[in-house]
This record gives sequence, C-alpha cells and structure tokens, in this order.
Amino acid sequence: MPFYTSKMQTEPTITDIQLNQNILLEFEKFYNKSPKIIFHFLMWLIFSTLLFLNYNLEFKMTVFDSFILTLRSTINNAVVFYSFFYLFVPFIISKSRNTSIILFLIRVPVCIYIWLSVNYFIFCFYQYLGYEVSSVLEGIISKNASQTFFQAIKFETILSNAMIVIYTLSPFFFIKILFEILRIYNKTTELQQQKLEVEIQNINIEKDFLKSQLNPHFLFNTLNNLYGLSVKKDDSAPEVILNLSDIMSYTLYESNSEKVSLEKEIDFIKNYFELEKMRYPKDKDIRLEISGDEHISGLYIAPLLTFTFVENAFKYGLKSQNPFIKQEVIINDNLFLFIVENDKEKLSEKNKFGGIGIENIKKRLQLLYPNQHQLEIKNLENSFRIELKINL
Repeated sequence: MPFYTSKMQTEPTITDIQLNQNILLEFEKFYNKSPKIIFHFLMWLIFSTLLFLNYNLEFKMTVFDSFILTLRSTINNAVVFYSFFYLFVPFIISKSRNTSIILFLIRVPVCIYIWLSVNYFIFCFYQYLGYEVSSVLEGIISKNASQTFFQAIKFETILSNAMIVIYTLSPFFFIKILFEILRIYNKTTELQQQKLEVEIQNINIEKDFLKSQLNPHFLFNTLNNLYGLSVKKDDSAPEVILNLSDIMSYTLYESNSEKVSLEKEIDFIKNYFELEKMRYPKDKDIRLEISGDEHISGLYIAPLLTFTFVENAFKYGLKSQNPFIKQEVIINDNLFLFIVENDKEKLSEKNKFGGIGIENIKKRLQLLYPNQHQLEIKNLENSFRIELKINL
C-alpha cells in the first residue's frame, strides 16, 4: 500500500523571516561605515580604560606608567586584530576549503609572532625615549628592550606567551566574530526571504494557470449539461446557473487572496462537485459528505487546495467495474480534513497519480502551513485515496 506523506521541515515562515529581516535591517543601518568607525573607537577606548585602571589601581602604578603600558597593549592588540580580520581572513577566504583550513591554522602562530614583534619594538622605542616603569613591574622596559629581535620572538618565547596573547585578544575577536555572525545571518535571512518571494510568485503563476485550466474546460462541460437541461426544461437549470456563477466568481475574484473564509471554500467544493456530478447518471455512486460545517465561522484557508484532487477523481475515476467517487469534508476543532477516494482501472503506468497540480499543492502547503498539515496520497489496489489535514 504505497503512500506519500508531505510534512514541512522546520523552516522559518514568511512572517518570521520578515520580522527577523526588519530587526537585522535596523542593525545593518546602525553598523554602516561611519558608526562602525565610532564603534571600533569606543571598543578600544573601553578596553584601554579598563586596562589603565587595572595598572593604576591593582598594581599601584603612576598615571604615566599606567598610560604607557596601556598604550603598548592597545597598539599590540589593534595591529594583530586588524591584520587578522582585514588582511588574513579575506586572503584565506579566497582560497579553496582545504587550503583555507591550513592557512588559518598557520595564521594563529603568525599572529602571536606579530604581537611579540610589535611589543618588542614599542619597548625599544620607550627605552629610546628614556621611559621606565618604577613599580611592581620595575625594569620591564629595559628588560624587554635589551634583547635582540630574534631573542624576543624565539620559539620558547612564543610558547610562554601564547596563552597571554590569546587571552588578551579573545574579547576583541569574540566581539568581531559576533558582529560578523549577525551580518552573515542577516544576508542569509535576506536570501531566504527572496527565495520565498520567488517561490510564492511561481506558485501564484501556477495557481493562475490552474484557474485558466478550470474555466474553459469546466465551463464547456457545464454549458453542455445546462443546454441539455434547458432542452428538457428541467427545473434544476436555474440552480445550475447559480452554482456556475458562484464558481466563476470564486475562481476569478475570491481565490486571488492568500486566504479565504472556509465557508466560501466549502461552497466552492459543493458547487464544483455537484456540477461535475451532473455529467453522470444518477445511479453512479458519487457522494459528498460534509460534517462540522456549523463550526466554520471565523476560519480561513488557502483557496483551491482541493480542486485538483476533485478534478482528478472525476477525470480518472468511474471507469472500473465498480465505479465510485466518495468525498468527505470534516471540520473539527479548527482541523480541516479533506478525503476523496475514487475507483481506478488496473494498476498501470498510465494511472500513476501526480502532475503539476499536485506539486503545486505540495509547495503551497509547505509555504502556507509549515508543520500544520499532512498530505497522504495512497495508490491502493483498486482505488486512489487522498487525505489532507490542515490545522487552521
């Protein structure tokens, strides 16, 4: 007993994406070029202030000593930070994936080398100016400046200072990475919204095509039936005209909306079913049962979701030795349940169920009712059966 079940994966809905997009657009406006410079300046100012207070209050250094050591650390971190994100990262990204991983791993010790090199040259510059720290870190400038450059960046120094460099740079890297993640998420969300908009446009085109299919073919058959009723002067002719008028009005005007009242959709199902039923003798087993329609007030549904199913039932059904079409619509606790089953000829390649109309419905269900619908298409031995559940 083969069947198909359509369930939407956990995906953001159109409303969710639009909300996230609005929030992130505000972030993008805030984080444009001019405020970005101000933000970077504030980041370094806050860091420098906290470090200055640490030297001045914790280590009891003078204001001048605290200032020159704070300036040294700020310059060190800034050089490594901007070298990494604005020189190394763009270069790494331009390479292949495997190469990028190798280059990234190499850039970590390179950053430590840069930090130690800048640190060494600043201490040399301070010694040249005659500066020295005269507190708990007394002699730190002369001690570092008295080394040769290669002593300052030798392998043992790299290992002993690696954690200090990483610990010092981690707050800046964290903030930068956080902002980049937000920007990437913003771009991803924007692309998702554009993709959804394109899908909706395509589905609307397919829905319009579906309506154009409905009007000429269905109208032709119904007018032929109406002509026969008129010739026989059948009393049901006015009712047929009214049903046809309601259907044409619904497909031309009402179905242009994303959602319509469930009452109108059910009226369409009734009218379409009855007009299709007219083409067959009254002794054919063609039934439509609707229950729970007294609870449909205030409920809305996407239009024309069931049209293809009903159309296919009449198109492919009523051709076996035991012909029948049975359709049910059940409304219970905001749950819309649509069932249609029809007979079929012997299983063959010709009577496989599907087509553009079915795919259109699946797409619309996925977009409009994510995690709120279940569609089963069962190709049974002697019949086709379709069950569609929608949580309204």
